[in-house]
Amino acid sequence: MQVPPFSLGEQLRQLGDALDGAVLEVLRSGQYIGGATIGRFEQEFAASCAVPQAIGCNSGTDALILALRGLGIGPGDEVITCSFSFFATAEAISAVGAIPVFVDVDEDTYLIALDRIEAAITPATKALLPVHLFGQPVDMERLCAIAAAHELLVVEDCAQATGAHWAGRPVGSWGDAGCFSFFPTKNLGAAGDGGAVTCRDPQLAQRVRELAVHGMPRRYLHTALGYNSRLDALQAAVLNVKLPHLPVWVERRRAIAERYQRELADLPGVQLPARGGEGHSWNQFVVRVPQCPARTAACDGGCIPSADSASFGLPEACCRDWLKQQLQEQGVSTIIYYPIPIHRQPAYAELGYAPGSLPVTERLCSEVLSLPIFPELTSEQQEQVIRVLRQLVSCPVAVAS
Repeated sequence: MQVPPFSLGEQLRQLGDALDGAVLEVLRSGQYIGGATIGRFEQEFAASCAVPQAIGCNSGTDALILALRGLGIGPGDEVITCSFSFFATAEAISAVGAIPVFVDVDEDTYLIALDRIEAAITPATKALLPVHLFGQPVDMERLCAIAAAHELLVVEDCAQATGAHWAGRPVGSWGDAGCFSFFPTKNLGAAGDGGAVTCRDPQLAQRVRELAVHGMPRRYLHTALGYNSRLDALQAAVLNVKLPHLPVWVERRRAIAERYQRELADLPGVQLPARGGEGHSWNQFVVRVPQCPARTAACDGGCIPSADSASFGLPEACCRDWLKQQLQEQGVSTIIYYPIPIHRQPAYAELGYAPGSLPVTERLCSEVLSLPIFPELTSEQQEQVIRVLRQLVSCPVAVAS
């Protein structure tokens, strides 16, 4: 049996009739851009995030750009964020002309290290951009207190955390703006790209709406240089069908994560993620492989070195990569999020972050491995993941031979 890291097959089987009907209704309506279908989604998604405003857009990347632009962040401004994230987190900052300033992440949560933020604040700092990575929410009470003390804006990157909450409040409702992705692999996925900005301020919402349609407050009047970044009605129709199922899907993800935590707790050489509390939405279940599964001082258990590590000055990743390959050969597919941190990407070479400048981030990039997790993962599939992983770590030479 092959176990994929993610699959939509069963979800589409369960929702197929409703999705077909919703999409066909849009096709027959002829209203593909704007209209009631999008309005309904924006209203219901805003309610699910406990905010009055949600603006649909083309992608999670565009959501970040539109939110930053809408808040007036631009050339010369600095935005503090983390490097252990998808590239779009920093790319959006650069896209509006601002400068990303990276701080390291916490060893246990993989999230931005709150105790390192204030040291990175300068007179040019305009905003904090926390990333709710893998569905784990940042401590937004502490982060917002730091922002308030220094009069900084807060833009939440919620791309991987739809359905997550901190202290009972949904992510996307804490900062000045929340930015969501509806990429198909997210907790709430469209049938292609899609995104949304959430906020409480109606004036910010209006600015974001205008920027998303070429800076138009009304037809053919352009008061700013904007974009063409609209959530189309077909994607909104898909999201309207899926949104009511989100709470059940997140609970299922939590149950899968809890089983991994319970049945892999004593596994030598594999470090499990922090449990994260009830607010974690578990878009990914990311373990760390900090030592060779073969458990020899010389690391001679068949490891294969990572080309990324050698090329970008990162710690050696042979142990993690060996385990990934062995799992694949036993029918279990995994994904590495992320093999190269943003600050070591060639696109950001001019920022001057040397190897070792963010040691926790760089170490994580050489150790992390995401196990299969999605709501429709069967008990049998998860049992295979657990069984194979335990066999590999307990007796790697025997399984590899």
